[in-house]
Amino acid sequence: MAKFIFVTGGVTSSLGKGIIAASLAKLLQSRGLKVTIQKFDPYINVDPGTLNPYEHGECYVTDDGAETDLDLGHYERFLSIPTSQANNVTTGRIYQTVINKEREGAYLGKTVQVVPHITDEIKRRMKLLGDTGEFDIVITELGGTVGDIESLPFVEAVRQMQWELPEEDCIVVHLTLIPYLSAAKELKTKPTQHSVRLLSQEGVHPNVIVCRTEHPLNQEIKRKIALFCNVKPDAVIEAMDAGTIYEVPLKMLQEGLDVIVLKKLQINGYAAPDLTKWVTFLDKLSNATQRVNIGLIGKYVELQDAYKSILEAFIHAGAINHCKVNIIDIHSESIQKENVQEQLKGLNGLLVAPGFGARGVEGKIEAVKYARENNLPFFGICLGMQMAVIEFARNVLGWKDAHSTEMDAQTTHPVIALMEEQKNIVNKGGTMRLGAYPCQLEADSLAHRIYGNAEITERHRHRWEFNNNYINNFIDAGLIPSGKNVSNDLVEIVELKSHPFFIGVQYHPELKSTVENPHPIFVQFVKAAMENSSLAPIESNISEDALV
Repeated sequence: MAKFIFVTGGVTSSLGKGIIAASLAKLLQSRGLKVTIQKFDPYINVDPGTLNPYEHGECYVTDDGAETDLDLGHYERFLSIPTSQANNVTTGRIYQTVINKEREGAYLGKTVQVVPHITDEIKRRMKLLGDTGEFDIVITELGGTVGDIESLPFVEAVRQMQWELPEEDCIVVHLTLIPYLSAAKELKTKPTQHSVRLLSQEGVHPNVIVCRTEHPLNQEIKRKIALFCNVKPDAVIEAMDAGTIYEVPLKMLQEGLDVIVLKKLQINGYAAPDLTKWVTFLDKLSNATQRVNIGLIGKYVELQDAYKSILEAFIHAGAINHCKVNIIDIHSESIQKENVQEQLKGLNGLLVAPGFGARGVEGKIEAVKYARENNLPFFGICLGMQMAVIEFARNVLGWKDAHSTEMDAQTTHPVIALMEEQKNIVNKGGTMRLGAYPCQLEADSLAHRIYGNAEITERHRHRWEFNNNYINNFIDAGLIPSGKNVSNDLVEIVELKSHPFFIGVQYHPELKSTVENPHPIFVQFVKAAMENSSLAPIESNISEDALV
């Protein structure tokens, strides 16, 4: 039977519960244990698919087509194992299930209540992955902070799990903040004490307390936290700010987080941690021999989490190339024909990011045109690939009104059109083309050289597609469809053979890039940018803060 670890948070949001959960999972995995992580979110949306990226960051997509929280991306990047729909549960999904059961008469006339019906459904979902027999440990991250009204049913479910299971089968790791008051020149433990007290009032007693801090915690502070929060001093873990999230597992190893967890779970005979690949990655990351500037053209650049997986994929690809990738965020709405050269000067490569809607697309099209005409390495993802098709249609094929029907339903050249199976769909949630689909690659194409295989599988999230009515026009003019989904003849990849590196993909390769397996397109794109560095000297006024 699997053992359960719950990761809760207090004091403030955005403390990094997902990174702590992923780091702990990585350490346990490195000792030979089979571990998975799941995220329980307290919002009422059924999934993040209908949430604005400014509200929630990116929507992460799994192989089985689930639209999930972006923390699942951290889980996959750290563990190098895929997640699924079972790994992300929201309040909306819980209530939807319970209400559907009530409508079916499953409760035999009983009054349906938060306790026990909602909490029973939460517990069922919490145990789902553990019941498969595939994992030794299931780590569950609870979204939000202790004290939030919407989090109460989840906290109550954890209380019941602690009551139902043996002590050695269920523990709680609580993440809090130890703020530093510069006026007093002191670290303050009161917020942590109040957070733990609030959790205890709900009947949940943390076994381990992880303290986010900007300054080291001395033994006196750790003993004080332990005394007032009713844990042993060795169960108070310091989580100092790190230069990169990928250092956190090693910091947690130094603090002994995995050891204290294994002791409390009474797991004996575990192996020494094997983090050889992880340490090698960090060594490459911190000892880069070259730097490149990659322009990220997007419409949500104000919020970095909107492109989280893309940024992380560049870190992975940069490390394997011994290269520091400097991401230059450029809002697509700021790009016009008159200023495109000024906006994009000094770049070694250009990535046009995914998105939806008409806002900012003309700027993306201008950016693609600049990259195509100036032999600047180009990489388009989803909407970015569609913008490359539109730009080519307008400026090479001469169809000046060419567009996507998403932005212009009246265009006489709809080179990007709504997929046939999407035309009768009314509900927006969870109805896009989602999840992993196969793609056949053309021999001798750039895509084939990048992947080294004739067939690949990648994850998708889109409604519009390349319009095959125009495919021969594009081929004759030089934009080659080098990858297709054979079952529905959907163009998945386009490339320019006359260009040093120009590729657009309909899918989201960033979702499959991990520390130990960087995505090959990102790896080769960074390499192309490095080869282009002599053509576009690095601007000296680029801020170090832009380094990813």
